[in-house]
Amino acid sequence: MRINHVGEVCAQALYDAQSQFAQNAGMRHQFVEAGREEEDHLAWTAQRLRELGSRPSLLNPLWYAGAYALGAVAARLGDARSLGFVVETERQVEAHLAGHLQSLPLQDEKSRAIVEQMRVDEITHGAAAQSLGAAEMPVPVKKAMQAMAKAMTTTAYYF
Repeated sequence: MRINHVGEVCAQALYDAQSQFAQNAGMRHQFVEAGREEEDHLAWTAQRLRELGSRPSLLNPLWYAGAYALGAVAARLGDARSLGFVVETERQVEAHLAGHLQSLPLQDEKSRAIVEQMRVDEITHGAAAQSLGAAEMPVPVKKAMQAMAKAMTTTAYYF
């Protein structure tokens, strides 16, 4: 659940940066609204961590700063690329959450419900970005995003 919480910290940072640097008011509004929707996920995962007797990642400030920088770069590349970044991010997050659902014990109904709702919401965010004119991310960018996500999830598990 700590990894999922880190993902939500990063989602907040991405949407904060993308809304700050969006090139038009409509995109700015879209990113602000998506960030608000992600606030639920952040609260759910934080609460579940407490219930499980665990803690958030000690590196959350670093995760936030890194994700904010990525969101700012994506936004500076234009709204279509920024939206494309959202689509690819949400696609990768959805895949992570689907895998997490497979590994969660069936009796952990509370965690499963949280992860499933997050998965559904991430699919919706990606589809919304796609419908607004997202540009396809180049394969090297997708691979770099996967590598960064792998490093983050591995590190967040322990710290």
